[in-house]
Amino acid sequence: MMLLALALSFSAFTALSLAMEKHQQDLHGKAAATPARRTQWRVLGWGLLTVAFALCVVDHGWAMGPVLWLGALTLAGVPLAFGLYPYRPAWIAPLAVVLPVAGLVVALM
Repeated sequence: MMLLALALSFSAFTALSLAMEKHQQDLHGKAAATPARRTQWRVLGWGLLTVAFALCVVDHGWAMGPVLWLGALTLAGVPLAFGLYPYRPAWIAPLAVVLPVAGLVVALM
């Protein structure tokens, strides 16, 4: 379940970054999304963070769940901010789709 929470956190940060005009331009050039679309990205990002939090709490309880969730947020955000955006921005959107699917497959095994 932790791998799924980590993957959902990565996708959530990707969605939240796409809600920002600067990152929209970084990934898509001059074609920035409409304000309504950016609001949808923002809602999706916060929803995914909520699901990741719920997974951590259900899996590890209230004593360790929030701590592990914060760790998952850190592990998901660092490669996105310091690795992918500066050096490989084209990888961000595909990874945001593939990682939760892989995490779900691993969680169901």
